[in-house]
Amino acid sequence: MVVSVTTNLNSPLNPSIRSRPDPVLIQRLALLASHLVVALVALVGIGGATRVMEAGLACPDWPLCYGRLLPGRQMNLQVFLEWFHRLDAFVVGVALLVLTAASFFWRRRLPAWLPWLAAGTLLLVLVQGGLGALTVTQLLAAPLVTAHLATALLLVALTSGLYQRLAMANRASISPPLWWQLLASLALVLVFAQCLLGGTMASQWAADQCFSAGHGCRWLLAHRQLAMPAALAVLALAAATLLLPPGQGQLPGLAQGAAVLVLAQVSLGIWTLKLQLQAPLVTIGHQLLAALLVALLAAVLARSLGNSGQTLPMSQTSSEVAHG
Repeated sequence: MVVSVTTNLNSPLNPSIRSRPDPVLIQRLALLASHLVVALVALVGIGGATRVMEAGLACPDWPLCYGRLLPGRQMNLQVFLEWFHRLDAFVVGVALLVLTAASFFWRRRLPAWLPWLAAGTLLLVLVQGGLGALTVTQLLAAPLVTAHLATALLLVALTSGLYQRLAMANRASISPPLWWQLLASLALVLVFAQCLLGGTMASQWAADQCFSAGHGCRWLLAHRQLAMPAALAVLALAAATLLLPPGQGQLPGLAQGAAVLVLAQVSLGIWTLKLQLQAPLVTIGHQLLAALLVALLAAVLARSLGNSGQTLPMSQTSSEVAHG
């Protein structure tokens, strides 16, 4: 007698199989995470535009704007920038809440690290919202504005890394050497520090004061001095891809893309200084590229950790034949 038994991987009668990661669910959450990365980079860019256009207090109250969800007669470019910045932040918060809830609800079908990392990003976005409120109520106090930017960039980095790890979950990959991982970490840390210096300089309007009255130039000088080692670290990372063993997937392409971005970022920085911050679009572009660079370097670092797991089958059923 031959008995054919078809077992659904999601069946509660098979807890050991049910605990295996579900590639379809992982793929769907990876898609959500990829959209979150785009939204967060856009959020940093819109925040930069809000600062450059001096629209940080265009909505004098929080969380509403002039006491309304959608300001009517008060709407102008500055009010729109501040209002849209808050709207994007709200959408990101809701999406991270969905990602975290789904990660815990289906945790047996997902990588064990995902619920906790998703919860960490949700906690960060709550901190970010609180800092956003304080920047308005405290009338753009410089330390709060810098902390607001730092939290935003950390969110970009964590979400980008989360997406890359999800994208790799269904594929086996080879980890690069330890020296590569250390170089990728160094490049990310230096670029992050450079972004924070730029944010500190911007929150105190140090560059404007330096050009107009010669005050606050130390921040501008520090920002320029750190630019060189940060750029060299990223360029060295891209050049070192030639020494990596085969089978690294998208890792070399991501590192080389970061090198292209850092060259563009340096060019925009020089252009911004030559124009003495009189071209808002150039300044906004400089800040947007900084967020993109953080996201890309975080992706490089996440992929450099490798994935020693086996490629998961896309089929959700398995068949066993028992003879008796």
